[in-house]
Amino acid sequence: MTDISNMYFYYINISYIIQVDEVINMIIGICGKSGAGKGTVCSFFKGISDDIIWIDIDKIGHSVNNREEVKEKLIQCFGENILSDEVIDRKKLGKMVFNSKKKMSLLEDITWHYMKEEIDYIIDQNKDKIILLDWNLLPKTTFFKDADLRILVDAPLEERKQRAMKRDNITEKQFMIRENNAPNYECLDFDIVINNKYKKLTRKKVRNIYDKSIISR
Repeated sequence: MTDISNMYFYYINISYIIQVDEVINMIIGICGKSGAGKGTVCSFFKGISDDIIWIDIDKIGHSVNNREEVKEKLIQCFGENILSDEVIDRKKLGKMVFNSKKKMSLLEDITWHYMKEEIDYIIDQNKDKIILLDWNLLPKTTFFKDADLRILVDAPLEERKQRAMKRDNITEKQFMIRENNAPNYECLDFDIVINNKYKKLTRKKVRNIYDKSIISR
C-alpha cells in the first residue's frame, strides 16, 4: 500500500474537476480508517452550503438493524447477547464484528440490501443536491464506482489511534484489532487525498475543493 501519511493535499486525477452552471445531484464518496476524520471533513462541507446532504452510512446501518426481518437474522447469526431491552445493541454488535473480518462480512451480507434501499431513497429525494457518502467500506459498493468525486481522508497512525481511543472509549489493543481488520486503501483509487492532521488546514482544503471543483456559478 502506498504510504500517504505525509501527504497534505494530493490531487491524483485532475479529471475530477467539474464545472456546472447549477447545483446537480453530485455524489462524493468519502473514506478513511478509524480516527482519520471523515466526519470532520463532512462537517466542513456541510458548513459551506445547504445544498449538501451528508449520509453517514454507519448510521444507516444502525437504523436498519432493528427492522424485524433484519433483527431476526442478526439474532440467528450472532445470538441474543447482542440485545439490550429487546433491541439490537449496536455497541455489543460492534465489539463482536470489529474483531473479526468474517463476522463483519456476515453483518454486511445481512444488512446491505436494506441499507442500499435507504441510501437510494435519500439520493432520489435530493436530486438537486450534493450528496456526501461517508463510509469506510464504500469501495466495496457500486456507490464508490459511480461517485463523481472520491476523497480519501487520512492522518498519521498515532494521531488516528488517540482520536479513536478518546472518541470510542476503547483501549489501544482494541484500536489495533480494529485497525488490522480495516480495509486497506490505494490512494490511486481516489481523486483527492486529504491529510487531516490539522483541522484548520483541513477546513481550508475542503473550502478549496468546493470553490474550485464542485460548483461554478
